[in-house]
Parts: sequence; structure tokens; C-alpha cells
Amino acid sequence: MSISIVEFVKQQEPLFVGAVTDQSVTWAKESQFAIQYFQRNDYLAKTALSNPTSAQNAIINVAAIGITLNPASKLAYLVPRDGMVCLDISYMGLLHLAQSTGSIKWGQCKLVYSNDTYESNGLDTAPTHKYNAFGDRGDVVGGYCTVKTADDDYLTEEMSLAEIKATEATSKAKNGPWKNFWEEMARKTIVKRASKYWPRAERLDNAIHVINEDEGVFQEPVMQHKSEEDIREDERRRQQEVIDYVQTLCDEMAQAESMDDLKRVFADAYKRTAGMKLQQNVQAIYAECKSKLEVTSE
Repeated sequence: MSISIVEFVKQQEPLFVGAVTDQSVTWAKESQFAIQYFQRNDYLAKTALSNPTSAQNAIINVAAIGITLNPASKLAYLVPRDGMVCLDISYMGLLHLAQSTGSIKWGQCKLVYSNDTYESNGLDTAPTHKYNAFGDRGDVVGGYCTVKTADDDYLTEEMSLAEIKATEATSKAKNGPWKNFWEEMARKTIVKRASKYWPRAERLDNAIHVINEDEGVFQEPVMQHKSEEDIREDERRRQQEVIDYVQTLCDEMAQAESMDDLKRVFADAYKRTAGMKLQQNVQAIYAECKSKLEVTSE
């Protein structure tokens, strides 16, 4: 028996609640926003029902990242892409996350056009950008993102049109949002690169990880050079550490005596297994433990 899209969304409440990182992002509101997206887009709803895992992950990521689907905010959206439901985060959403997590105090991202007057004043100073907002500004030649850090320093990252185009060419979304919303995607590309030099924030890192996973964007390395063998060894060690720790968390879920304890441990395990097949096992164990607790409480 098939279920409706509304029923499907409502079934995600336990996973959503267990993954919440920002208490201002509530299930009561976000579930309604999600339902609105599905009801207004038949293709999106059909994609969700044909690939429920992707839709489930997209909804959970709203909670794990701590960003709202409120259409009025224009921070994040549910979109169909390559047979999956994806959480798409705008450049404004990335800047919002950076501000709300304290990574930056303030930020802006603008495109530069051929008829503008633009002067770079160095990485630690805001650029000089003058233009006629109501006249012909010409063609896009590049863009920049300037932020103010918690220490009141300015950081500026610039990208040429060629660099933006290179990112577009590697994106799985090149025939989607890049076609219809090129300027917005260009700004998001600039903000993502700029964020590498900001103070680290887990929610922002998670958001960029989700974007890169869904769009298939290659990220240039920012760490010092390591041999391929060292990189593989580091990755094997890191994954083993995650597996060992998550196994401990799964044992804790099995021993949880209350739903609150179960959700708390599950949220930790879910975040640590982002992008790993192991996450499916974590979800299965959570569902099993949840069922046992529900039976016990009856």
C-alpha cells in the first residue's frame, strides 16, 4: 500500500528531532515547509516516493545543519536532482550559517561586471567596488566575498569568471540551477571557497559537505601536500576510528533506558557517519531500539 507524501514527511519526525542542532529549527515548522515544497512540485513529490532514502536524508540534513526551509528566508530548498531529493543551500544560507555559528560577524558576496570599477585592496581589507546599480553594467568578469571576523578583521576572497566557469563545468547541477540561476550559483561558489579561510564551524562544514555531495563539485585541496599512500593511510585510520566510536554509540543505543537518551546518542552517531554507508546501519539500529522502547513503555 502506497503512502501519501504528507504521511511520508510525518514519518521522519523521530529522525529529524534526533538530529536537531539548532533549537530554533523546529519540526512543527520545517515539516510544514517540506510538505509545501512537495505539494507544489509533483515531480519533487514523485522523486521522494520513488527514492525515499534521499528525501529522508534531505529532511534530516535540515535538522543536522540547522537551517530553515522557510521559502521567505531563501536559505535552503528541497530540489529534485538526478533521481534524488536534495537539500540545496543558497549562498545566503551559507552566510547565515557562518553568522549564526559565530564564524563571522558579517558578510557579503557580489559579482563584478565589466563596466564596474573594482579595486582589490588585499585579502585583509574590503575591496573598493563602485557601480551604477541602475545602468548597464556589462558582462560578469568575476566576483568576491568579504566578511568581518569575530576579531573585527576583514577577509576577502576573489574569483575570476574563468574560475567560476571551471567549477560550473564540474558540477552535476550544471544543467539545472547553473542554467536557470547562474548568478546565484556563482555567488555560492565564491562563498564556498571563501569559507575555507574562516574560523571552523561544524554546521557550516556540514552544509558545504552536503552541497558538494549533491552537486558533485570537486574541491581543491587546502592542506599541505601528502603522498597518496599517506593520504590513504590517514583515511583508513580515520574511518576505523569512526567505526570504532560509532560501534560504541550503537551499544549505548541498545542500552538506552529512555527515548531522550536514545535520540541523543543517535544524533551523535548519525552526524559522525555522514556520507558513509555505515549510516544506514545506525538508522536501522535506532529504529530497532526505538521500537523496543515503545513496546516497553506500553
